Amino acid sequence: MTKKNDLYEMSFWEHLDELRSTLIWSVVAIAVCAVVAFIFKEILFDHILLAPKEKSFITYRLLCKLADVTSMKSLCIDPSSFQIININLAGQFMSHMTISFVAGLIVAMPFVVFQFWRFIKPGLTPVEVQNARGGVLVISLLFLTGILFSYFIVVPLMVNFLGGYQVSEMVTNQIALSSYTGSVTMMTLLMGLLFELPIVVIFLTKVGLITPVYLKKYRKHTLIAILIISGIITPSPDIFSQLIVAIPLYILFEFSVGVSGRIYARKQLSMAETNNF
Repeated sequence: MTKKNDLYEMSFWEHLDELRSTLIWSVVAIAVCAVVAFIFKEILFDHILLAPKEKSFITYRLLCKLADVTSMKSLCIDPSSFQIININLAGQFMSHMTISFVAGLIVAMPFVVFQFWRFIKPGLTPVEVQNARGGVLVISLLFLTGILFSYFIVVPLMVNFLGGYQVSEMVTNQIALSSYTGSVTMMTLLMGLLFELPIVVIFLTKVGLITPVYLKKYRKHTLIAILIISGIITPSPDIFSQLIVAIPLYILFEFSVGVSGRIYARKQLSMAETNNF
């Protein structure tokens, strides 16, 4: 018994040691990427973070070209001119640190996902490993796609509306640096996580918490929710700009429904074969 207990205890501590190693490598990867981002301050802020407030940003230029083609002049957005100010002594330095960390997290995310996959892989069966093949790539691509979708679509529309919104002409918009960076990074990370919806659906379907029938039942509710979210993000009077945000989100939902259907059908087939035996 003692020998078995010792072996069990050794296995437990080895498991913790492997988890510690995974966390350390993940933190190191994020830290290295964050340091690189911190060094290239001009690129990080002038060419990336603050770019969506400038008229030369690629999204505004493409929308103006689309407006010329479709004769929908409202699509040509002239980004609101507002001033970003710093009101705290350490505000710019703290924003520099925070944004560098977020940039490091985004860039290092594929490596972090791979590290956690290496950690959980030994505990899976060969069939589960086979089914999860390519999972690291899919998770990373979905996250980065959400980040890019937010940066090039959602953030410019959000910045243009909120930066130019006025309750009175007597009030001038001077946006605090921390407010601007916080809003942009929060929306970007939120969309990155939102694009992981198919992965969440796969997991919930496999554990039996949701079914394709359940998702289809609330399809109309989901569509209404997506349209509301799009309306909040893009409070422009034309419906086209709202559809630019709503259509990709709805496609993502329908893709999740399809994935759930395939997994559910596979589970039902497997259960039927088991019962036959």
